[in-house]
Amino acid sequence: MNDHMTQVSASDPDMTREVPGRFWDPSRRLLRSIRAYQAAGTGPVGWLRRKVAILMHRVWSVVTQAEIDLNARIGGGLLIPHPNGIVIHPDVEIGPNCLIFQQVTLGQGRGGVPTLGGHVDIGAGAKVLGPVSVGDHAVIGANAVVLCDVPPGMMAVGVPARIVQRRKKAS
Repeated sequence: MNDHMTQVSASDPDMTREVPGRFWDPSRRLLRSIRAYQAAGTGPVGWLRRKVAILMHRVWSVVTQAEIDLNARIGGGLLIPHPNGIVIHPDVEIGPNCLIFQQVTLGQGRGGVPTLGGHVDIGAGAKVLGPVSVGDHAVIGANAVVLCDVPPGMMAVGVPARIVQRRKKAS
């Protein structure tokens, strides 16, 4: 693999990618509410923390117009720079350090939901549907409709998506 594909880890989450840089950072605030809900714990304090996290999730879901379930299985280091219109099925598994742009749908298809490996980049408007496996360091092109597995390090483009070799970064 070339240096471009190995700069971001596919296995070790970089949680600094999710830290809000300022108050008005809707995508990171939405992710923070999901993480807070999942880490709330039990007992009366946990119950209160969950209620606060649910409230914040609802606020940031409305602001971002994203539909991401509180129980979503999202690896650390997710980036959603433009969260508008993102829809993620509650059973989808997302690996660490992924990048998802606006209007992306990760949804149920015939017999299951997608599983994303680590450091997967998904372009604006893409749809990944059904029991599809997307390998580490893969790229899904903008507006692609992915209905088949994407091997690690490859790119899926088009409607329906076809698998192509990624171009090497110019040195």
